Amino acid sequence: MIRILKYTSDGVLHTDLTIEDAKAALQDSNGLLWVDFEATDASVDEPLLTGVFGFHPLAVDDALQETHVPKVDDWGSYLYIVLSPVVFEKKDDSLLEIQELDVFLGRNYIVTHHDQPVAAIQRVWDACQRDERHVSRGPDHLLYRITDEVVAQYMPVVEEIDDEIDRIEDEIFDNPGPGVLERIFTLKRGALQLRRIVGPQREVLNKLARDDYTVIDAKARVYFRDVYDHLVRLHDLIESLRDLIGGALDTYLSVINNRMNDIMKTLTVITTLFMPISFVVGFLGMNYFAPVANMNVWTDTPSFYVTLAILLLLPVGMLLWIRRRGWM
Repeated sequence: MIRILKYTSDGVLHTDLTIEDAKAALQDSNGLLWVDFEATDASVDEPLLTGVFGFHPLAVDDALQETHVPKVDDWGSYLYIVLSPVVFEKKDDSLLEIQELDVFLGRNYIVTHHDQPVAAIQRVWDACQRDERHVSRGPDHLLYRITDEVVAQYMPVVEEIDDEIDRIEDEIFDNPGPGVLERIFTLKRGALQLRRIVGPQREVLNKLARDDYTVIDAKARVYFRDVYDHLVRLHDLIESLRDLIGGALDTYLSVINNRMNDIMKTLTVITTLFMPISFVVGFLGMNYFAPVANMNVWTDTPSFYVTLAILLLLPVGMLLWIRRRGWM
């Protein structure tokens, strides 16, 4: 799907345009043209990007074929920018869906390309149709709106991860099964993925806010600086999440070790209680009912009761002694 939005120099907004109309709109240096490519075929996109807009084949190839971390390339008359929107989506072994949003920014146009629906693009597109002020300030301000919406998607993801950590911490003490450990490592991978894209994207916004690009007005840099500040705080929050996940993992291992110690203690007590009984039984041979030697003293009724009393009192005495020593 290819969507085209045009804002003319006389303040009129058009959304029902064709590719031919877009070619004509590029000649209006005081207007704004936004072309959005969503899940379109590369064979259709490449002629438009190279022929109509005149983008370099390497930049077009990056947008259509390759997957990159966030970056910004200066091609003189336009910028090629890669952003990474994030969607919180629980799957088998991951929590995040990392999308790629390619942006070409020129003097009077902005081109966005993405293979999947991006919520940030849709929100900005709807906002431009509701309020023309978003497009009247130029393509650099429209780029700010897009980057701000992309970064705004990160905070709900961070909050979801934080809530998941809280739920896991509660389950660690109630039911620390193997599933809890699997969820902890899934969270750890998710936080690592988030950190890998927030760091480079922070550098992208830092460049947009400080470097001297011909297609970005100096007055617009302050807006990108604001988005950069949001990413700096997000980076710190992600580092805190990693510490919380590491703490949850340590707590899980500690709880498992404590439970294992309790189990070993119980088994040790049982072994200790039955050890003297085994010794007595093995020593006497338990030959009360079918004696094979002239040992009436050892096999008569009184000795049977004495031995039985020993078998009963020894484990009780051992148990009392163990409790007195504080071993259980």
